[in-house]
Amino acid sequence: MKPAPFEYIAPTTVEEALGHLAEYGYDAKILAGGQSLIPMMNFRLAQPSVLVDLNKLAELSFIRSEKDGELRIGAMTRHFQVERDDLVAEHAPLIHEAMPKIATPQIRSRGTFGGSIAHADPAAELTTICVALDGRFRCQSARGERWVPAQDFFLGMFTSVLEPDEMLVEIAIPPMAPRTGWALEEAARRAHDFALVGVGAVVTLDAKDCCERARLVFFSVGDGPVEAVKATEMLIGKEVSPDLIRAAAEAVTDELDPSADIHASVQYRLHLARVLARRALEKAFARAAAPGTQAA
Repeated sequence: MKPAPFEYIAPTTVEEALGHLAEYGYDAKILAGGQSLIPMMNFRLAQPSVLVDLNKLAELSFIRSEKDGELRIGAMTRHFQVERDDLVAEHAPLIHEAMPKIATPQIRSRGTFGGSIAHADPAAELTTICVALDGRFRCQSARGERWVPAQDFFLGMFTSVLEPDEMLVEIAIPPMAPRTGWALEEAARRAHDFALVGVGAVVTLDAKDCCERARLVFFSVGDGPVEAVKATEMLIGKEVSPDLIRAAAEAVTDELDPSADIHASVQYRLHLARVLARRALEKAFARAAAPGTQAA
């Protein structure tokens, strides 16, 4: 199929883009990498009257580190740029580890970091990772700008706090504390398919090798990123052991409510969640305990 008729606008500045969004509101859609929006338009699942193309906005394509170690990524930065960037590998190794798992090299050459987040797909890796890493998103409109914590950004399936006249312009990832480990685990039917279940883990050990902090955030098990809060509370303040990790992994299913589809039943997704949670925690704690583990 072909998309319904629409007006095409290609602004050259952020201010111009925001002006068009303010003018057209709900009738407009933003085009970033187009790897999700264009197929939806071709199937007429999305029928915007106006398409605002951000691909001429070079000012939104950047990767830099702040003095305090915080990593900043522009919303129009391509996936392949994030995947290959040394700053990302140094300051946000969980993001670096996740990038090759996103779709295919062809899609990563066009897809954008901010576009994937703004799309709010509950099966996307980046939404979950940003929550696990305590990321922040800078949202801008002609009315002004605001910073939104990643955990407050996603409202539901393909739905975020972005207003019709607003766009995501920048992502901020704070520096990791010393003795922090990370891991991303997912299971898919084929390489590069959307995951049946996935999980991101970030843990920190104290000087006595006890768990000081832990986050375990799942994707493909709900309408957005789902954090297993009670399961990670079992870890806090305790010396890490295989039995403790196993118990926390088994507990995650009490906080998950996945749906069944043609690819997997509810029971199978819950089984995957337990297995992947254990693997992710084991890997994250091993990295946290490794000699020389230090925040960048």
